[in-house]
Amino acid sequence: MTTAPWRDPALPAAARVDDLLSRMTLQEKTAQLYGVWVGAETDGEGVAPHQHDMTVEYDWDELITHGLGQLTRPFGTAPVDPVLGARSLARAQRRIAAAGRFGIPAIAHEECLAGFTAWQATAYPVPLAWGATFDPPLVEEMARRIGEDLRSVGVHQGLAPVLDVVRDPRWGRVEETIGEDPYLVGTVGAAYVRGLESAGVVATLKHFAGYASSAGARNLAPVRAGLREFADVTLPPFEMALREGGARSVMAAYTETDGLPASADPELLTRLLREEWGFTGTVVADYFGIGFLQTLHRVAGTPAEAAHAALAAGIDVELPTLKCYGPPLLDAVRSGRVPEELVDRAARRVLLQKCELGLLDEDWDTEPDGPVSLDPPRNRALARRLAEESVVLLDNPGGLLPLASGTRIAVVGPRAADALAMLGCYSFPSHVLTHHPGVPAGIEIPTVLEALRTELPDAKVTFAQGCDVSDPDRAGFEEAVARTAEADVCVAVLGDRAGLFGRGTSGEGCDATDLALPGAQGDLLDALLATGVPVVLVLLTGRPYALGRWHGRLGAVVQAFFPGEEGGPAVAGVLSGRVNPSGRLPVSVPRVPGGQPWTYLQPPLGLAGEVSNLDPTPLYAFGHGRSYTAFTWEDVACGDTEIGTDGACALSVTVRNTGEREGAEVVQLYLHDPVASVTRPDVRLVGYRRVALSPGEAARVTFRFHTDLSAFTDRSGRRVVEPGALELRLAASSTDVRHTAHLTLTGPVRVTGAGRRLRCETEVTEAG
Repeated sequence: MTTAPWRDPALPAAARVDDLLSRMTLQEKTAQLYGVWVGAETDGEGVAPHQHDMTVEYDWDELITHGLGQLTRPFGTAPVDPVLGARSLARAQRRIAAAGRFGIPAIAHEECLAGFTAWQATAYPVPLAWGATFDPPLVEEMARRIGEDLRSVGVHQGLAPVLDVVRDPRWGRVEETIGEDPYLVGTVGAAYVRGLESAGVVATLKHFAGYASSAGARNLAPVRAGLREFADVTLPPFEMALREGGARSVMAAYTETDGLPASADPELLTRLLREEWGFTGTVVADYFGIGFLQTLHRVAGTPAEAAHAALAAGIDVELPTLKCYGPPLLDAVRSGRVPEELVDRAARRVLLQKCELGLLDEDWDTEPDGPVSLDPPRNRALARRLAEESVVLLDNPGGLLPLASGTRIAVVGPRAADALAMLGCYSFPSHVLTHHPGVPAGIEIPTVLEALRTELPDAKVTFAQGCDVSDPDRAGFEEAVARTAEADVCVAVLGDRAGLFGRGTSGEGCDATDLALPGAQGDLLDALLATGVPVVLVLLTGRPYALGRWHGRLGAVVQAFFPGEEGGPAVAGVLSGRVNPSGRLPVSVPRVPGGQPWTYLQPPLGLAGEVSNLDPTPLYAFGHGRSYTAFTWEDVACGDTEIGTDGACALSVTVRNTGEREGAEVVQLYLHDPVASVTRPDVRLVGYRRVALSPGEAARVTFRFHTDLSAFTDRSGRRVVEPGALELRLAASSTDVRHTAHLTLTGPVRVTGAGRRLRCETEVTEAG
């Protein structure tokens, strides 16, 4: 029997796909352009916005006779035993292949923002915690593990990472981001992509682009970012994740910028993404995003018009289910309203990706033949390490921490004894199990209270909840105050409850009016402080909250951003001293609830000054974090201080641990541009390196700075390097500058090209 060319794995993928497309009918080609969400709710109680009114009915058996592009969340929609789920998915794939003429299965995709969003799968810390580690290699290892777990049950594509740069911390999805700096987001995000892709899973960058800049921090609100903000803040993490991470998919954002929805923007999805950046993978819609062109944006009058706009812009796949790319698109092409060439373009991209994944090969069928564990000990150990590195010690003015053995400790607060306090909105227990009351979490999640009792077995630990997370009721204050008054120290565990669309204080669709602690928690903290007992504030949150009201009154402040299933032991380890805190802030912590709605990337007029009575200076700056040991920075050396606009220089510093215990320092490099042709942020991160040192040990950290890292978008929209003075600042945070190197760039203005350097390479060597 002669094998058709498209089945021949010895042929180039492009030749195979061209042959396959030539054999397919229009309906078979359009079938590759949408997903199907089997088992999704249609009664308004689903896990996605507008799920009830954007899901259409279909006949499954009839539908799959033409093929199918994607299967939506076979594990992430309801509690599914991993082994049974893998077998069920394999059976579904065999049915899809058997029903069509070509025997091609679907791509199965899942959410994997902070771990595989499936029952019994490891819940890792949220991306904001990844940012706090300043440790890309560790994030890459986590992503590789997530990818291996996805592939072990038959999943091909993961909808992560989120590369939105925080522009207003009141936005509900801050917990899903890596931070407020594009360099940090880009380097950590690219590491996640490398890890996921190394396991053979397609990483999907989201949300492209501008989503986090929504006006007033309201989910899906219009984006009013200007050209330069968009080019210099929003886009660089995506470019880095594509060029350095190798991501094979991009998700179009829900939002519109200056009146143009991202899902209908060919300038963004085709000219920039494909023609300028050279992206060759697939662009997928955010859930129901194509239909929203009609229902929310009103730039299309019918589902067919929405399909035409999205397809022409460059969206290849409609997710999560067919609404516009199904019968409406098919009818529009047949009637001549939509060119078939657009269908061919998208189908070719989808089939090329299936070819890469081995789904065009005859031996594509795989099913686990043994047990499947999605939360093995090695995953938990990695989740613990990530959590420990992410905890930020904001303050410890009197050395109250670590807590002494045998101490009487009153643990108070609504987050102390709740396992869900550790998890973000895209963890399976928070995202899905709320719709399945009575079903266990499926993973062990020690609380701070439990972990602290384990960590300090000789301590006398009492507990009072005090109040709810968001309810203003103060009925529990009396007991909380009584327990505190009896103790040597109070550990107040406050923070957020992750949820979706108003069902939490943090998470998608859970935007905040200001940055005050939710509910009565701030008043509870006041009541605890009034006892005179030293108070350690522990925050388990998805965003930063204003803490100026208590500055100077607290014994210590510990910040953890939804640190995952091992977050309780990680926080308890910091409190006991078993863990030396090394996390650094990926977002600034404001002083007052309404006075810091933006981020540290401010030009001169965005800083404190005499022109306004409002002072936006944060209480704790981006990059800040304390340790139980001490470090000195010495022997700074800079190479050439006069270089051309296409030049480079090396900047070195010796970091020494002068304390009595092992610890990690995060050496940060910031750029200050005194004069430019357009206003620039006063400082911005251009490099960093995490360095672990034993007591007395020293290391030499070298940054290899290239002038490409000083480039910005000028008045004409070009990305340029300008001659003139620059300052490179070695710092422990954006405001804690230890050493400054002064550079002079000479020569003409230089326009950077597509191959511009995105990263400041670093090197760590031994020092005497």
